[in-house]
Amino acid sequence: MARRTFVSALVGAVCLALAGPLVPAGAAEAADGRPGPGDPRAAALRALTDAGAVGAIAEVRDGNGAWRGASGVSDLATGAPLRTDGRFRVGSVTKVFIATTVLQLVGEGRIGLDDPVERHLPGLVPNGDRITVRQLLSHRSGLWDPTNEKGGVFPDWADPAVVRNWLDQGGLTRHITPARVVASSAAHAPKFPPGTGYGYSNVNYTLLGMIIEKVTGRGYAQEATARILRPLGLTGTYFPGTATGIRGPHAHGYWTLSEGPGPEDRSDRDVTVASVTWANSAGEVISTLSDLNRFEKALLGGRLLPSALLKEMTTTTPIVIEGMPTGLGYGLGLAGWQLSCGPVYGHDGSVPGYSTQLWSSGDRQVSLSVTPRGDQAQAVAQMQAEAGFLEQAFCGTGTGTGTGAGTGKAAGPAAQGPTVQGPAAMAPRLG
Repeated sequence: MARRTFVSALVGAVCLALAGPLVPAGAAEAADGRPGPGDPRAAALRALTDAGAVGAIAEVRDGNGAWRGASGVSDLATGAPLRTDGRFRVGSVTKVFIATTVLQLVGEGRIGLDDPVERHLPGLVPNGDRITVRQLLSHRSGLWDPTNEKGGVFPDWADPAVVRNWLDQGGLTRHITPARVVASSAAHAPKFPPGTGYGYSNVNYTLLGMIIEKVTGRGYAQEATARILRPLGLTGTYFPGTATGIRGPHAHGYWTLSEGPGPEDRSDRDVTVASVTWANSAGEVISTLSDLNRFEKALLGGRLLPSALLKEMTTTTPIVIEGMPTGLGYGLGLAGWQLSCGPVYGHDGSVPGYSTQLWSSGDRQVSLSVTPRGDQAQAVAQMQAEAGFLEQAFCGTGTGTGTGAGTGKAAGPAAQGPTVQGPAAMAPRLG
């Protein structure tokens, strides 16, 4: 499933008990609660809705406190305002939770980074005797991705009629088991021999979820909840499993569809209610801005992993796509991205209706949730605006000229001229 539906685009928790702040469209909330519409971060956030996104919320947290902002609306039908404490689907930011859980098990001696997949999941995937846990974590297994490639578990997104029919028939709410995802991958030849290249594939983290279950006797969601969510008090975060709704306050997500031959013949389908079972341990988590920032701070601050394993996680290998440097590297479930003011570590994520960014410079954490919509050009502009906001939030330049934000599937920054750097130049990926 290509990110935001454009194949060629550059592309145990509890409900919230207390009502959070309502933020009018285009407004920003400073740490002391006073509105700050002139803040350059608010302007960078508005750039997302100016580019066509339905809404965007963000939190910037550092030693001075937290800044929160919002632009747009939470519901196209009602025009309801956004809540900066609302929940959203985080997509592949889930991978950071799963990678942390796996590395904790490595630290306990229950999994080895260089264990072959075959040791834990015999006979399940091609090259299982030569693919290691480390290669799954770093997307260097070569396994074919059935959630993003044509001929996988989803229909052909290039045909608008097929997509409309699939949605009309309830396709987005159908459950797709991890076993089916893995079987679909195994039915196709690997992209490359294990360890010889980088290829972002959600099936890597589906397999890691299965390994967690095999080793512990408990599902990945139970393990991550017990090891991370509860100890950190992340009460706004949960694994939905087969549930299709989002608990508590949340923005609606949309999918722009072509309904006719003209550029104006399109509709924004509400896809808030959806099954993300296809994403499983690769991308099913639902969370909040503050929870994500708290998690990222704890992780990079050494609260969740021994220093040696945290170093493994943050040691990245440069990502080169078709011979072109991207300005990105990928470690063990964390990406590294060189901004104009220095490196940050984190991950991005996307599922239908929602796009998420989570990054940290060590002393500052930034989380961003966008509800995108529009045609291919708008999708590119919105993804560029995401990178522009992150550049502003970390570096204060507001130029949006960093090398890109993502993990080999999200968009890069605002391009200077026709050449696009960063993940905008890569194949789009969902998850």
